[in-house]
Amino acid sequence: MHTGMRRGPEIWIRGPVTTPGPGSPEPAHAHAAARRFSWVGTHGGAGVSTLAAVYGGHDSGRTWPGPGAPTSVLLVARTHAAGLDTAAGAVEAFRRGQAPPGLDLDAVVLVADAPGRLPRPLAQRVRSLESVIDVYRVPWVPAWRLGEPGRPPRETEPLLRLTGAVR
Repeated sequence: MHTGMRRGPEIWIRGPVTTPGPGSPEPAHAHAAARRFSWVGTHGGAGVSTLAAVYGGHDSGRTWPGPGAPTSVLLVARTHAAGLDTAAGAVEAFRRGQAPPGLDLDAVVLVADAPGRLPRPLAQRVRSLESVIDVYRVPWVPAWRLGEPGRPPRETEPLLRLTGAVR
């Protein structure tokens, strides 16, 4: 079968990738709704409800998404030692196939547990996590402590792009 096109391996990450020809209309996905996610906390107080309020998506609390919830998972943890440990454990559970079937782990979202820079030992744990999965960092936001979600912080532009949230 000769179609005049050279074919290579098909790669499906989040759907087919096509290259429009000159004068082609804009791809349909350019105006499609943002991808839906389920935020899953790896420990209590991780910030799942706040992230769902600010960035959209399904708040799964500390449980795996149930029927009808988005199957794309964003794990959430604080940047303190216990939070980083639980995030690493949840990533490992996915790696070993211990998460419910049908769920896709997209990334880990780390929410600052305090203002300022991370101490060196915690920063090393974050780098270790980044070596195995995409990690998005959310800085300390004082207004969130008062229950005022407001707009996403400017430093979270990559997370905004991932979730499709409007700034």
